[in-house]
Amino acid sequence: MRYKQIVIVLILLLNLSCITVFSQKKTPSKKEVTLISNEAIKLMKAGNFEKSLIKSRLVLSYAIALKDDNLIASAYNTIAANFDQLSEYDKAFFYYNKGLAHANKTDNDELKNWLNNNLGNIYCFDKKQYEKGIYYYKKSLQYSTKIHDSSQIVFTKLNITWAYFDIGRYEEGLPYLKYINKYHKKYGDESTIVALNMLNGMYYNYKNDPKKALFFFQNAIKLGNEGNEKSDLSYSYHEFSKFLLKNGDFKNAYKNLALYNDLTVELNNEDKLNKANVAGINLEIDEYKREIDKIGNEYKTKEYLLIQEQSRNKKIVIGIISGLLLFFFLFYIFSENSKLKQKNKLKDIQSQVHQNIINASINGQELERKKIASFLHDNISALLSSAGLHLSTFTSKNQIISQEIIKTKAILEEAHDQVRDLSHELMPTLLARFGLFYALEDLCEKNSNSAIQFNYAIVVPTKTRYNEDFEIKMYFIIMELLNNIIKHSKATQAKLTIQENNKSLQIEIEDNGKGFDTDKFYILEGFGINQIKARINNLKGTIAIHSKIDSGTSVVIEVPITYQKKITTSVFPSQ
Repeated sequence: MRYKQIVIVLILLLNLSCITVFSQKKTPSKKEVTLISNEAIKLMKAGNFEKSLIKSRLVLSYAIALKDDNLIASAYNTIAANFDQLSEYDKAFFYYNKGLAHANKTDNDELKNWLNNNLGNIYCFDKKQYEKGIYYYKKSLQYSTKIHDSSQIVFTKLNITWAYFDIGRYEEGLPYLKYINKYHKKYGDESTIVALNMLNGMYYNYKNDPKKALFFFQNAIKLGNEGNEKSDLSYSYHEFSKFLLKNGDFKNAYKNLALYNDLTVELNNEDKLNKANVAGINLEIDEYKREIDKIGNEYKTKEYLLIQEQSRNKKIVIGIISGLLLFFFLFYIFSENSKLKQKNKLKDIQSQVHQNIINASINGQELERKKIASFLHDNISALLSSAGLHLSTFTSKNQIISQEIIKTKAILEEAHDQVRDLSHELMPTLLARFGLFYALEDLCEKNSNSAIQFNYAIVVPTKTRYNEDFEIKMYFIIMELLNNIIKHSKATQAKLTIQENNKSLQIEIEDNGKGFDTDKFYILEGFGINQIKARINNLKGTIAIHSKIDSGTSVVIEVPITYQKKITTSVFPSQ
């Protein structure tokens, strides 16, 4: 008893000391926050993205406390730049927009210039929405002109030229190209010299001046091999191969296309090295196991000591007069009750750790889906496309038309389509880009046919977005339930209804199928209900299944919504 009392007193004292420390903690000054922000930028430029993100998020929390829009915008910019470097373009796009919203409240034209430029990069090179990209590039150009930053003016006009040329609007991009050619030597950067030569080559190829085009393309490739601008060198190989193909030099076109493919694969592999490895989840599970073993051993030791203490007390009580027998009995009951509580606590901890292991396994499956989908889309699909292009180049060069080649091309196209479909099935594009509700509407539409009709009803704005992991988990839970209807229910009508209530997502799935006896549901196989329940438990939600034979089935799910986290970092964006 005395031991337990001492432990309780120590815990109370520790809590009081923690409260005192936190109550004395003050928000750093603007100067101190700026220093932390600069550290985050240095870490990002050194390639230490994880530490940079941690410091940037710390900067954001301080900046929000200081209500300093300039620091907030800078922090969002750094977070976005880290995700940009990690090729997480959707996240980068989100935080660049957050940063721009705060930057527009300040007079920091330099930061506005960077944010607009980076949004232009994402629209042009990731989203392929060139009109929007050019709009942001021109906004960036306005700010760089306003602050008289000559080097940034040259850089932004180069981006605008590239965007126009990439969509074949050469005459619109020509004025910007002329400006760069005139001032690049004075204000330009060595990192853009490869791109400049490539753009000149593209323009003269468009003007059907092969001599000048050849000169600039060869110069771009030479400079690219001498420097470290792999991305620009990759584009140069690609555009040069197009030029050679246009001029009938199929052999060299093929060589440059192969160099472009090799360099693209190398760049993709470098991107993947920066991303989290799924093996980390296995390490986390092992850590959970070690932790529960440690806790279990500690409780066994305490339990053993408690039993020893009880044994000594019993020996002492046996020698005491009969008047103390009642006291002994009461003490024994209390000791047994304490022992039972210790065992129950241990069981609760083991149960919690088991649940954590299941949760980690489920999260690992989702992460593996994303990784496999990305690999299929970025590598296998690209290889199949490349193979098709090689075959087209070969047939064009050798003027060979045969049934075998035609069938081979058809097989490659079919393989490419199947890989793309599998990638989208593992991680739907609509889900990643537009959110849960667009993806579910598309899922209902795809599953509807002459045999069964899926109706979709929602009272939440379709554009609503939640936390990315939350949306992925909810999508695959609902997809599994819809698959059960298709495979087992023999229904002709089904309805998916979604609404929000008190920060919870309420989902009801009904069908007019054959139904089943819920009292015997545990003996049915193939429904995957245990995994669905585990996923919902992982989200701290509830599921209720109502069904009767020949009266259809209704499944009601309620899950607390996990909203998008407001994370931030401050750094001048990637270019």
